[in-house]
Amino acid sequence: MKKFITVCAVIMGFAVMTALRADQQPEFKFEKETNDFGKIAQGKPVSYDFKFTNLGDQPLIIGDVQSSCGCTVPKFTSTPIKKGETGVISVTYNAAAPGSFNKALTIKSNAKTPVKYLYIKGEVVTSETK
Repeated sequence: MKKFITVCAVIMGFAVMTALRADQQPEFKFEKETNDFGKIAQGKPVSYDFKFTNLGDQPLIIGDVQSSCGCTVPKFTSTPIKKGETGVISVTYNAAAPGSFNKALTIKSNAKTPVKYLYIKGEVVTSETK
């Protein structure tokens, strides 16, 4: 019985320490996670800045940002973002082909949520369809 209580105490202690450590991890807070460009002209790339704040106690480090296709190019703050500081993930969409688009950005970081998704959407129109 003493071994059982000891094992339970160790497991409980581990769970509490893990939970406390999770509260200290960095975490994104984006102003918005989807941007709708609406109708945009064909042949004219458009850009948007996804702004975020680190709400966690530890510095937030973005390891990589990947787009769902080559027509979407992301750039991001590569230095650690301290608690309360802000950063930017900029995305440029090459509006080459007419039609609707919906693209995803995958963000990999040391945040409490290590993989995060942002989205852009809209419709590329030719000068004849405006």
